Amino acid sequence: MRQLLVINPNTSAGVSVLLQRHVQAAAGPQVQVRTATARFGAPYIACEASYAVASHAALDAWAAALADGPAPDAVLVGCFGDPGLMALRESSPVPVTGLAEASFITAASHGRFAIVTGGARWGPMLQRVAQALGHAQALAGIRTVAPTGAQLAADPMAAQALLARACGDAVREMGVQAVILGGAGLAGMARAIQPELEVPVIDSVEAGAHWALHGHAEAPERARPACDVAWERVSRELAVLGLPAAG
Repeated sequence: MRQLLVINPNTSAGVSVLLQRHVQAAAGPQVQVRTATARFGAPYIACEASYAVASHAALDAWAAALADGPAPDAVLVGCFGDPGLMALRESSPVPVTGLAEASFITAASHGRFAIVTGGARWGPMLQRVAQALGHAQALAGIRTVAPTGAQLAADPMAAQALLARACGDAVREMGVQAVILGGAGLAGMARAIQPELEVPVIDSVEAGAHWALHGHAEAPERARPACDVAWERVSRELAVLGLPAAG
């Protein structure tokens, strides 16, 4: 049975439960999904500082998972923003993707796309992520609603109405061919909103599960990832991950 590790880079156990349920449903019974929660950081990533800490926490969670047993077949960063994605990919012997990267690939297959998500500060942060991942030209724009992803997840019915309006506005104003509903806390809401729109509404969690398992990203072939210098004052597991390769 294939194994997929989902890393929740925030400390919210509720988000981890949501990720586990929706990723497992999208992956199917032939895949064993395991979700690891960040051991430190913020319960919700809502600013540049918490994003930076989440990148460290995601790498730490990956190191802890490796210390627990054999590597999974793939890794998914369970945050729409993919904190730590490049560091995880560099230090992993298996394919790694994130909710944002997977959603961008899926949405771009339809044409130009828009992003709808919660939390105003995510606007410029996601613009930077899209630029770094090579999707800036396909991204027509980002529309954020005032509540954060955590607040939206706490009241799904009200969230769906608010997000449906935002998605509709994005389609009318930007003329896009797809809309990404981005955020781990919004998992499952795209299906409810889809009947109200004439373009595909991409669920970032479903897209993440699909690309983590079926994408064609190639991971480097090595038994153990390693860096050139040893790390200091980090967790025991992370220190092992950073040990230089033996000469």
